[in-house]
This record gives sequence, C-alpha cells and structure tokens, in this order.
Amino acid sequence: LHTFHGKNDGANPVGGLVLDKAGNLYGGTFDGGVNGGGVVYKLSPSGTGWRFTTLYSLTGGYGGPYNKLTLANGNIYGFTEAEGKNGLGSVFKLAPAKGGWTFTDLYDFVGGSEGAQPYGSVAVDKDGNVFGTTNTGGSQNQGVVFEITP
Repeated sequence: LHTFHGKNDGANPVGGLVLDKAGNLYGGTFDGGVNGGGVVYKLSPSGTGWRFTTLYSLTGGYGGPYNKLTLANGNIYGFTEAEGKNGLGSVFKLAPAKGGWTFTDLYDFVGGSEGAQPYGSVAVDKDGNVFGTTNTGGSQNQGVVFEITP
C-alpha cells in the first residue's frame, strides 16, 4: 500500500495500524518526517489504490510513535517512546481542525515514580481520560499504569 522513504513520510512504522469506520488506516513511524521525530499518517482507499497523507510530523531525533494509535472521540491519541520535553516519552492528541490537525502534548514523562518510556497503546474513555502503561518507573522500576485527565 505504501513504501516508506525515510523522508517526509517517516521511517520505521513499527506500531501497527488502526482502521476507522470509513476504511482509512492510521499509523505512526518511529523516525523520520520533516521534524525528525516520526510522523502520524493516514492511508485512504482511492480508485487507483491507496493515498498516503502525513497528518503530523513530530519533533525529535529517534523515539516517535512506537505503538499503535488510538482513535477515540474523533481524535487520534498516541505516545512517543523517547521524545517529549524530558526525552522519556510523551502522550499526545491530534484533533481535526480546519485544513489539518491540531497537536496537543498531554503529558511529558519525568521518570521515577511517574514512569517513563510508554509502550503499548492508550485507552480513552468518553470523558477524554487517557490510560496507559510505561516500560520503566514506579517504586520497583518495573513500569506503571497511568491516567491523564483532561
């Protein structure tokens, strides 16, 4: 459906795909994009195959969306594994906006008891609360389950 070139389209799409009701596929790349931190992309079915669109290019060097994205409440949610303000991962939301998508950084992990390096995907309830897990941190440095409230 698409071959990545490691440029504006990103590189290393390791997180898998999610499908919306219209048949569009959404995913992320761990690296690449115009800002170097990976991209969130959409593949749309068309009469001649599939159309690839970069929805958002994250800032960083290596550690962008490493996991499957979540579609909830009309938004795209995900996290970076090693980006964010502290380099320990971050949780983000992309909301549809006029002519594009609006990026919101919901949380930057700080390590220690609050965890770091999130893995997996997030769950989002109807109120916009975001739940997930980290790979490290917590009292035993074995990871934490977290909740982010809007």
